[in-house]
Amino acid sequence: GAVAWRARPRRRRRRQQVGTVAQLWVYPIKSCKGVPVPEAEATALGLRVGHLCDRFWLVINEDDNMVTARQEPRMVLISASCDDDTLTLSAAFTKDLLLPIRTPATNPVRTCRVHGLEVQGRDCGEEAAQWITSFLQSKPYRLVHFEPHMRPRSSRQVRDAFGPSDQVAYSDASPFLVLSEASLADLNSRLEKAVKATNFRPNIVISGCGVYAEDSWDELLIGDVRLRRVMACSRCVLTTVDPDTGVMDRKEPLETLRSYRLCDPSEQKLYGQLPLFGQYFTLQNPGTVRVGDAVYLLGH
Repeated sequence: GAVAWRARPRRRRRRQQVGTVAQLWVYPIKSCKGVPVPEAEATALGLRVGHLCDRFWLVINEDDNMVTARQEPRMVLISASCDDDTLTLSAAFTKDLLLPIRTPATNPVRTCRVHGLEVQGRDCGEEAAQWITSFLQSKPYRLVHFEPHMRPRSSRQVRDAFGPSDQVAYSDASPFLVLSEASLADLNSRLEKAVKATNFRPNIVISGCGVYAEDSWDELLIGDVRLRRVMACSRCVLTTVDPDTGVMDRKEPLETLRSYRLCDPSEQKLYGQLPLFGQYFTLQNPGTVRVGDAVYLLGH
Protein backbone atom coordinates (compact mmCIF):
# COMPACT_ATOMS: atom_id res chain seq x y z
CA GLY A 1 0.00 0.00 0.00
CA ALA A 2 0.96 3.65 -0.30
CA VAL A 3 3.07 5.02 2.46
CA ALA A 4 1.20 7.62 4.46
CA TRP A 5 3.44 10.64 4.20
CA ARG A 6 2.82 13.77 6.19
CA ALA A 7 4.73 16.99 5.98
CA ARG A 8 6.33 17.95 9.25
CA PRO A 9 3.88 20.37 10.88
CA ARG A 10 5.10 23.95 10.89
CA ARG A 11 6.40 24.81 14.31
CA ARG A 12 3.50 26.45 16.06
CA ARG A 13 4.32 29.72 17.67
CA ARG A 14 4.16 29.93 21.41
CA ARG A 15 0.85 31.27 22.53
CA GLN A 16 -0.30 32.35 25.93
CA GLN A 17 -3.86 33.24 26.87
CA VAL A 18 -3.98 36.84 28.04
CA GLY A 19 -7.72 37.43 28.24
CA THR A 20 -11.20 36.87 26.81
CA VAL A 21 -13.29 38.87 24.34
CA ALA A 22 -15.86 40.64 26.55
CA GLN A 23 -17.48 42.97 24.00
CA LEU A 24 -17.44 43.57 20.24
CA TRP A 25 -18.58 46.91 18.80
CA VAL A 26 -19.33 48.06 15.27
CA TYR A 27 -19.88 51.75 14.53
CA PRO A 28 -21.59 51.75 11.12
CA ILE A 29 -21.71 55.57 10.84
CA LYS A 30 -18.53 57.35 11.91
CA SER A 31 -19.14 59.18 15.23
CA CYS A 32 -22.66 57.75 15.64
CA LYS A 33 -23.84 55.13 18.13
CA GLY A 34 -22.06 51.79 18.40
CA VAL A 35 -23.79 48.45 17.87
CA PRO A 36 -22.76 45.72 20.35
CA VAL A 37 -22.59 42.35 18.54
CA PRO A 38 -22.06 38.75 19.69
CA GLU A 39 -19.73 37.96 16.78
CA ALA A 40 -18.19 39.71 13.80
CA GLU A 41 -16.04 39.07 10.79
CA ALA A 42 -12.59 40.64 11.04
CA THR A 43 -11.73 42.12 7.62
CA ALA A 44 -8.75 44.23 6.56
CA LEU A 45 -10.90 47.37 6.87
CA GLY A 46 -12.43 46.47 10.25
CA LEU A 47 -15.23 44.46 11.83
CA ARG A 48 -18.21 43.48 9.73
CA VAL A 49 -21.60 42.03 10.69
CA GLY A 50 -23.72 41.16 7.68
CA HIS A 51 -24.04 44.38 5.69
CA LEU A 52 -22.86 46.57 8.57
CA CYS A 53 -19.19 47.40 8.25
CA ASP A 54 -17.38 49.48 10.83
CA ARG A 55 -17.39 53.17 9.83
CA PHE A 56 -18.51 52.62 6.24
CA TRP A 57 -20.99 55.53 6.47
CA LEU A 58 -19.94 59.11 6.98
CA VAL A 59 -21.70 62.40 7.67
CA ILE A 60 -20.29 65.30 5.63
CA ASN A 61 -20.90 69.04 5.48
CA GLU A 62 -21.50 71.27 2.45
CA ASP A 63 -17.75 71.32 1.74
CA ASP A 64 -17.68 67.49 1.69
CA ASN A 65 -15.62 67.46 4.89
CA MET A 66 -16.32 64.82 7.54
CA VAL A 67 -18.52 65.83 10.47
CA THR A 68 -17.84 64.10 13.79
CA ALA A 69 -19.10 64.37 17.36
CA ARG A 70 -16.33 66.93 17.91
CA GLN A 71 -18.54 69.39 16.01
CA GLU A 72 -21.90 67.70 16.66
CA PRO A 73 -21.86 65.79 19.98
CA ARG A 74 -25.48 64.64 19.51
CA MET A 75 -24.33 62.43 16.63
CA VAL A 76 -23.61 59.74 19.22
CA LEU A 77 -27.40 59.43 19.72
CA ILE A 78 -28.02 58.37 16.10
CA SER A 79 -28.06 54.63 15.62
CA ALA A 80 -27.87 52.58 12.44
CA SER A 81 -29.14 49.03 12.27
CA CYS A 82 -29.60 46.61 9.45
CA ASP A 83 -32.35 44.14 8.68
CA ASP A 84 -32.09 42.18 5.41
CA ASP A 85 -31.55 44.88 2.77
CA THR A 86 -32.65 47.84 4.83
CA LEU A 87 -30.55 50.30 6.81
CA THR A 88 -32.56 51.95 9.58
CA LEU A 89 -31.51 55.26 11.11
CA SER A 90 -33.07 55.97 14.47
CA ALA A 91 -32.84 58.49 17.29
CA ALA A 92 -35.06 59.40 20.24
CA PHE A 93 -38.22 61.44 19.49
CA THR A 94 -37.55 61.09 15.75
CA LYS A 95 -39.27 58.89 13.19
CA ASP A 96 -37.04 56.08 11.92
CA LEU A 97 -35.68 56.44 8.40
CA LEU A 98 -35.42 53.33 6.24
CA LEU A 99 -32.81 53.31 3.49
CA PRO A 100 -31.70 50.62 1.03
CA ILE A 101 -28.49 49.04 2.32
CA ARG A 102 -27.16 49.21 -1.24
CA THR A 103 -27.19 52.86 -2.18
CA PRO A 104 -28.74 53.29 -5.67
CA ALA A 105 -26.05 53.43 -8.36
CA THR A 106 -27.77 56.51 -9.80
CA ASN A 107 -26.78 58.50 -6.68
CA PRO A 108 -23.67 60.65 -7.19
CA VAL A 109 -20.28 59.65 -5.79
CA ARG A 110 -18.71 62.45 -3.77
CA THR A 111 -15.07 63.03 -2.99
CA CYS A 112 -14.94 63.63 0.76
CA ARG A 113 -12.18 64.51 3.18
CA VAL A 114 -11.46 62.55 6.35
CA HIS A 115 -8.60 64.02 8.38
CA GLY A 116 -7.52 65.90 5.28
CA LEU A 117 -7.31 62.82 3.05
CA GLU A 118 -9.61 62.38 0.08
CA VAL A 119 -11.88 59.36 -0.04
CA GLN A 120 -15.03 58.61 -2.02
CA GLY A 121 -18.53 58.00 -0.77
CA ARG A 122 -21.80 57.47 -2.56
CA ASP A 123 -24.43 59.99 -1.51
CA CYS A 124 -27.26 58.26 0.38
CA GLY A 125 -29.83 60.72 -0.97
CA GLU A 126 -32.03 63.63 -0.01
CA GLU A 127 -34.12 61.91 2.68
CA ALA A 128 -31.04 60.82 4.64
CA ALA A 129 -29.57 64.31 4.34
CA GLN A 130 -32.77 65.92 5.62
CA TRP A 131 -33.20 63.39 8.44
CA ILE A 132 -29.68 63.97 9.83
CA THR A 133 -29.82 67.75 9.33
CA SER A 134 -33.16 67.96 11.09
CA PHE A 135 -32.12 65.76 14.02
CA LEU A 136 -28.90 67.71 14.58
CA GLN A 137 -30.67 71.04 13.84
CA SER A 138 -27.61 71.98 11.87
CA LYS A 139 -26.62 73.48 8.58
CA PRO A 140 -27.13 71.02 5.72
CA TYR A 141 -25.33 67.70 6.20
CA ARG A 142 -25.31 64.63 3.97
CA LEU A 143 -24.69 60.92 4.49
CA VAL A 144 -22.35 58.97 2.23
CA HIS A 145 -21.53 55.26 1.98
CA PHE A 146 -18.20 53.62 1.22
CA GLU A 147 -18.54 50.87 -1.40
CA PRO A 148 -16.26 47.86 -1.93
CA HIS A 149 -14.84 49.11 -5.24
CA MET A 150 -13.79 52.47 -3.76
CA ARG A 151 -10.21 53.13 -2.78
CA PRO A 152 -9.55 53.14 0.98
CA ARG A 153 -7.36 55.76 2.66
CA SER A 154 -3.78 54.89 3.56
CA SER A 155 -3.31 54.66 7.35
CA ARG A 156 0.32 55.65 6.94
CA GLN A 157 -0.71 59.05 5.57
CA VAL A 158 -2.51 59.67 8.87
CA ARG A 159 0.13 58.18 11.22
CA ASP A 160 3.68 57.21 10.18
CA ALA A 161 3.72 54.11 12.38
CA PHE A 162 1.42 52.15 10.03
CA GLY A 163 2.67 49.91 7.24
CA PRO A 164 2.42 50.78 3.54
CA SER A 165 -0.47 48.35 2.98
CA ASP A 166 -2.56 49.33 6.03
CA GLN A 167 -5.82 50.97 4.95
CA VAL A 168 -9.11 52.29 6.30
CA ALA A 169 -12.38 53.57 4.87
CA TYR A 170 -13.63 56.32 7.24
CA SER A 171 -11.98 55.19 10.51
CA ASP A 172 -9.43 57.68 11.83
CA ALA A 173 -6.31 55.64 11.16
CA SER A 174 -6.75 52.03 12.18
CA PRO A 175 -9.31 49.30 11.47
CA PHE A 176 -9.24 47.95 15.07
CA LEU A 177 -9.14 49.61 18.46
CA VAL A 178 -8.55 47.25 21.39
CA LEU A 179 -9.21 48.20 25.01
CA SER A 180 -9.23 46.19 28.22
CA GLU A 181 -11.86 46.28 30.95
CA ALA A 182 -9.04 46.58 33.49
CA SER A 183 -7.75 49.82 31.94
CA LEU A 184 -11.27 51.26 31.95
CA ALA A 185 -11.78 50.24 35.58
CA ASP A 186 -8.44 51.85 36.48
CA LEU A 187 -9.50 55.10 34.83
CA ASN A 188 -12.92 54.99 36.51
CA SER A 189 -11.28 54.53 39.93
CA ARG A 190 -9.76 58.00 39.39
CA LEU A 191 -12.93 59.73 38.14
CA GLU A 192 -15.83 61.19 40.11
CA LYS A 193 -18.29 60.18 37.37
CA ALA A 194 -17.58 56.85 35.71
CA VAL A 195 -17.33 56.64 31.92
CA LYS A 196 -18.17 53.74 29.64
CA ALA A 197 -16.12 51.78 27.15
CA THR A 198 -18.19 53.50 24.44
CA ASN A 199 -16.71 56.90 25.39
CA PHE A 200 -13.59 55.51 23.68
CA ARG A 201 -15.32 53.72 20.77
CA PRO A 202 -13.33 50.46 20.92
CA ASN A 203 -14.01 47.55 18.57
CA ILE A 204 -12.77 44.78 20.86
CA VAL A 205 -12.99 44.97 24.66
CA ILE A 206 -11.00 42.35 26.52
CA SER A 207 -11.52 41.05 30.05
CA GLY A 208 -9.35 38.95 32.35
CA CYS A 209 -6.08 40.80 31.88
CA GLY A 210 -4.10 43.31 33.94
CA VAL A 211 -4.32 47.09 33.77
CA TYR A 212 -2.91 48.42 30.46
CA ALA A 213 -1.81 44.90 29.49
CA GLU A 214 -2.97 45.74 25.93
CA ASP A 215 -0.11 48.25 25.65
CA SER A 216 2.38 45.41 25.29
CA TRP A 217 0.47 42.91 23.15
CA ASP A 218 2.33 42.98 19.85
CA GLU A 219 0.46 40.16 18.15
CA LEU A 220 -2.85 38.61 19.14
CA LEU A 221 -4.69 35.48 18.06
CA ILE A 222 -8.48 35.29 18.53
CA GLY A 223 -9.97 32.22 16.85
CA ASP A 224 -8.27 32.32 13.41
CA VAL A 225 -7.92 36.09 13.53
CA ARG A 226 -4.41 37.47 13.91
CA LEU A 227 -3.96 41.12 14.81
CA ARG A 228 -0.77 43.16 14.96
CA ARG A 229 -0.38 46.16 17.26
CA VAL A 230 0.78 49.35 15.61
CA MET A 231 0.59 52.11 18.20
CA ALA A 232 -1.45 53.51 21.07
CA CYS A 233 -4.54 55.59 20.37
CA SER A 234 -4.06 59.22 21.39
CA ARG A 235 -7.28 60.65 22.76
CA CYS A 236 -9.09 63.91 21.99
CA VAL A 237 -12.13 65.86 23.19
CA LEU A 238 -14.45 63.28 21.56
CA THR A 239 -13.94 61.07 24.63
CA THR A 240 -15.71 63.71 26.73
CA VAL A 241 -19.02 63.24 24.88
CA ASP A 242 -21.44 61.23 27.03
CA PRO A 243 -22.61 58.34 24.80
CA ASP A 244 -26.03 58.33 26.51
CA THR A 245 -26.88 62.04 26.45
CA GLY A 246 -24.81 63.45 23.58
CA VAL A 247 -23.51 66.19 25.88
CA MET A 248 -19.85 67.17 25.59
CA ASP A 249 -18.17 67.78 28.96
CA ARG A 250 -14.91 69.05 27.34
CA LYS A 251 -12.97 68.15 30.51
CA GLU A 252 -13.43 64.59 31.77
CA PRO A 253 -12.19 61.89 31.30
CA LEU A 254 -9.53 63.69 29.25
CA GLU A 255 -8.02 65.76 32.06
CA THR A 256 -7.65 62.75 34.33
CA LEU A 257 -6.09 60.72 31.50
CA ARG A 258 -3.62 63.55 30.91
CA SER A 259 -2.53 63.33 34.53
CA TYR A 260 -1.16 59.79 34.15
CA ARG A 261 -1.32 58.56 30.54
CA LEU A 262 0.95 60.89 28.57
CA CYS A 263 3.56 59.20 26.39
CA ASP A 264 7.20 58.73 27.24
CA PRO A 265 9.14 61.87 26.18
CA SER A 266 10.97 59.73 23.58
CA GLU A 267 7.64 59.17 21.78
CA GLN A 268 6.49 62.77 21.76
CA LYS A 269 7.01 63.11 18.03
CA LEU A 270 4.45 60.34 17.54
CA TYR A 271 1.87 61.31 20.18
CA GLY A 272 2.41 64.94 21.14
CA GLN A 273 0.58 66.07 24.29
CA LEU A 274 -2.44 63.80 23.96
CA PRO A 275 -3.03 61.01 26.52
CA LEU A 276 -3.00 57.38 25.34
CA PHE A 277 -5.84 54.94 25.95
CA GLY A 278 -6.45 51.76 23.96
CA GLN A 279 -4.29 50.33 21.18
CA TYR A 280 -4.54 50.37 17.39
CA PHE A 281 -4.23 47.01 15.61
CA THR A 282 -4.23 45.94 11.96
CA LEU A 283 -5.28 42.60 10.48
CA GLN A 284 -2.73 39.86 9.75
CA ASN A 285 -5.20 37.04 9.17
CA PRO A 286 -9.00 37.30 8.70
CA GLY A 287 -11.71 35.22 10.36
CA THR A 288 -14.55 35.45 12.86
CA VAL A 289 -14.30 36.80 16.41
CA ARG A 290 -16.90 36.03 19.06
CA VAL A 291 -17.67 37.32 22.53
CA GLY A 292 -16.24 34.69 24.90
CA ASP A 293 -13.29 33.79 22.63
CA ALA A 294 -9.94 33.29 24.28
CA VAL A 295 -7.38 35.98 23.40
CA TYR A 296 -3.85 34.67 22.94
CA LEU A 297 -0.59 36.56 22.80
CA LEU A 298 1.66 35.12 20.10
CA GLY A 299 5.34 34.77 20.93
CA HIS A 300 8.22 33.88 18.65
